[in-house]
Amino acid sequence: MQRLTVEEFREAEKLPLVVVLDDVRSMHNVGSVFRTGDAFRIEAVCLCGITSTPPMAEIHKTALGAEDSVSWRYFPTAMQALESLKADGYEVYSVEQAHGSTLLQHFEPVVGRKYAVILGNEVKGVHQEVVDRSDGCLEIPQFGTKHSMNVSVTAGIIIWHFAQMIINK
Repeated sequence: MQRLTVEEFREAEKLPLVVVLDDVRSMHNVGSVFRTGDAFRIEAVCLCGITSTPPMAEIHKTALGAEDSVSWRYFPTAMQALESLKADGYEVYSVEQAHGSTLLQHFEPVVGRKYAVILGNEVKGVHQEVVDRSDGCLEIPQFGTKHSMNVSVTAGIIIWHFAQMIINK
C-alpha cells in the first residue's frame, strides 16, 4: 500500500493545517484526531488544558501510532495556542455554532495560507474568549435533533474540507 514510514511522514509536505483541541476530555477523541491528522498529513495538533498528551494507552488505542508521526505541542490554554499560532502567521478559526459563523461549505481555504482550527470540549465547546479572538467561526450544518457532533467526527469533516484545497489544486 506504499505507506510512509514515520521518518518519511515527518519529511513529507504537509497540509498547512493545525488542529487545536481545547479541553477535550476523551483520550479516544484525541487519538482519533491524531489518526485522521496522519491520514491527511496535517502539520500538527495542539493539545490544550485538560486534553491528555501522549504517551497514553487510551490515546494510542485509537491513534494506532499516529501520535508518533503527527507533530504535537501542549499549551496550558487554547488562548496561548491561538496567540502562538497567530504570531506564526496562521489564520485561526474556531469550529463553533456562533452568531456570524461561516457555514463550512461556504469557506474556501486559499492555497498558500496557513490555517488552524480549534475544536472544543465535548460539552462546553470552545472557550468564549478563544472564539472572540479567532479570525472567525466555521460551522458544520446539521439537520437533525442534535446540535453537536462528536469531536473526532467534526475533526474528520473539517480536515477533509481543508484537504480538498490540496487535492483539487
